[in-house]
Amino acid sequence: MQITTQLAVFLENRPGTLARVCEALAAAKINIFAIATSDTVDHTVVRMVVSDSRRAMYLFEERGTLVTETEVLMIDGDNKPGSLARIAQRLAEAKINIEYCYCATSPAAKKGLLIMRVSNVTRALKVLNSA
Repeated sequence: MQITTQLAVFLENRPGTLARVCEALAAAKINIFAIATSDTVDHTVVRMVVSDSRRAMYLFEERGTLVTETEVLMIDGDNKPGSLARIAQRLAEAKINIEYCYCATSPAAKKGLLIMRVSNVTRALKVLNSA
């Protein structure tokens, strides 16, 4: 479990846009650890955690793409029923709000990666590490 940088990239909501972003990151040898998208009528917000957020941010900015950064929790957790419930309950007891989260894992995997934006990332890390 650690605090990491998440990038939010604002893109046109058109075919091929995400492909070009992923190709540019691949060409720069930047790995995507986690990704989530949310769409609106005219644009998409792509939230991602990558292996080199500084280089990725520079890459986007030099292409004129709007990108912002946010600190989030990256949790390598157990892939079993109740894991997220326990995390959410500990944060609730500490009065830390979960603003959003996203994760994915293979059904057969023993671990999964959870990205979580919370109201106080430093305090949340301390609360969850004290378990």
